[in-house]
Amino acid sequence: MIPPRDPAPHDPALTSPPAARPRRRTFGVYIGRFEPPHQAHLLVMLEALENVQKLIVVIGSARAARNTRNPWTAEERQEVITAMLLEAGVPRSRVLFVHVRDYFYNEGLWLSEVQAGVAGHTHGSGDVALIGHLKDESSYYLRSFPAWEFIPTHVVSPLSATDVRTAYFEDRLEAVRGMVPPAVHAFLSAFRQTPEDTELRAEYRYLREYRAAWAQAPFPPVFVTADAVVTRSGHVLVVRRAGLPGRGRLAMPGGFLQPGETLLACAARRAASETGLSEAVDLPARVRAQAVFDYPGRSQRGRTVTHAFHFDLGIGQLPVLRAAADAAEALWMPLSEALAQPELFFEDHHAIIEHFLMRG
Repeated sequence: MIPPRDPAPHDPALTSPPAARPRRRTFGVYIGRFEPPHQAHLLVMLEALENVQKLIVVIGSARAARNTRNPWTAEERQEVITAMLLEAGVPRSRVLFVHVRDYFYNEGLWLSEVQAGVAGHTHGSGDVALIGHLKDESSYYLRSFPAWEFIPTHVVSPLSATDVRTAYFEDRLEAVRGMVPPAVHAFLSAFRQTPEDTELRAEYRYLREYRAAWAQAPFPPVFVTADAVVTRSGHVLVVRRAGLPGRGRLAMPGGFLQPGETLLACAARRAASETGLSEAVDLPARVRAQAVFDYPGRSQRGRTVTHAFHFDLGIGQLPVLRAAADAAEALWMPLSEALAQPELFFEDHHAIIEHFLMRG
């Protein structure tokens, strides 16, 4: 654990004049991804702690596979937030944490998980305030908890965690030092020595080059893919990605649509080519459901809309598989294991599989 240091000073460049002090609440809720926490996050938390007895920090994008947008686990972010607050002189007992997953296609589940996590700390108390800043459309969630009084923060800052991550992955360490509290900088410096950092840097370079290759297109490209959710006898067919991005992550078999190809044909073709699934298995005849998944940020490669098909092969022996194409491994995964481990999956593939499997 990093030892406490002198409290971090309030930077007047990041704050606006304070308004009248609201009534002191028992609990405050501050929601964010904190990838990573930076100076403005710290200032908001310190301001909130002047108005509430205990601050509940809700850490989003929990239990997701590491990628360049979400490089650090919720546990790592909790640890470093705790360290930076201790460094600022905040007693550990005044800060509580909740971890919530991303639910790209079911906002109700996300709201429920936040509510349940907060209720686990408040134990029925209604004396709860929501801390935040309505800066743009990404702050819409602040209107989603009408039972909690909204206390707007007076911290105004140009700082962005995206800018911190960019500086970090591009080795502009002095810029990073100026954006984050010392405890966070110490964590980032230590993380740079890990194998996870090495893999993330390789992915960052790959994505930068991938997007640069499309930068001169007359219009921002929109990619179309098709994916296959294949189930049989309580198992789902998954592949382990062999290349970047998402090397080593589990995914549905699938890929980009070819000219002159239907979406269904694309999904079936990719399932066969990546897993060695026998051509005797007539996938198009086994379609149980289909859906479009178009969350704008679902892929860091660029705007990508996928059409996913659920192929149900019924019950019986599991067909023999053989990894091919760009897959390092093809396997039948028990449904219970697949649903329980979102952190193993590439992009939003777990959410897509979950969508079909939770339909019953």
